Amino acid sequence: FISRRKMNQTWSFALTLSTFFSIIIFILIRVLTQSNRNIHKAWPPGPPSLPIIGHLHKLKQPLHRTFQNFSSQYGPVYSLNFGNHPVVVISSPAAVEECFTKHDVILANRPRLLAGKHLNYDWTTIGAASYGPLWRNLRRVTTLEFFSTTKLNLRTSTREEEVRALVKGLFGGDKSEFVSVEMRSKFT
Repeated sequence: FISRRKMNQTWSFALTLSTFFSIIIFILIRVLTQSNRNIHKAWPPGPPSLPIIGHLHKLKQPLHRTFQNFSSQYGPVYSLNFGNHPVVVISSPAAVEECFTKHDVILANRPRLLAGKHLNYDWTTIGAASYGPLWRNLRRVTTLEFFSTTKLNLRTSTREEEVRALVKGLFGGDKSEFVSVEMRSKFT
């Protein structure tokens, strides 16, 4: 016959042990898949990262100094992991120019996050769509239907009314003394 206290200790130990082994197995799987993924992709060099948090523990204030130190160690193009998201950092003007001239189509895509799938209708809005025929068509429609000169001229009166209301709200207070005005709510 085992006492209740002894039984609770046994269950507590078993729970702790199973949690510990679950974490170890998760980290091992993560490390193996991470190293396997990096073998197949030609990533630029970068500092070694931890599973789960990546390089977040190495980012110190001020950030530009941290990035400068990484650049002096690993060159003008290096890779970091922000959590489980790989990021390529480009720190030289020549490399940035090459990215925007020679490799602009490759680098034009946006990350395909789960939030983009649900909030942007399977990545079909102009803000979430990957570069390609859909994005070019959305951009063309947006340019013609919203930002063409004729469409902007049609909405001139609306913009003028909004500016008038903003200025009227700013000058609506007591005119005999200076008043601090909070502007953030006026522009949102």
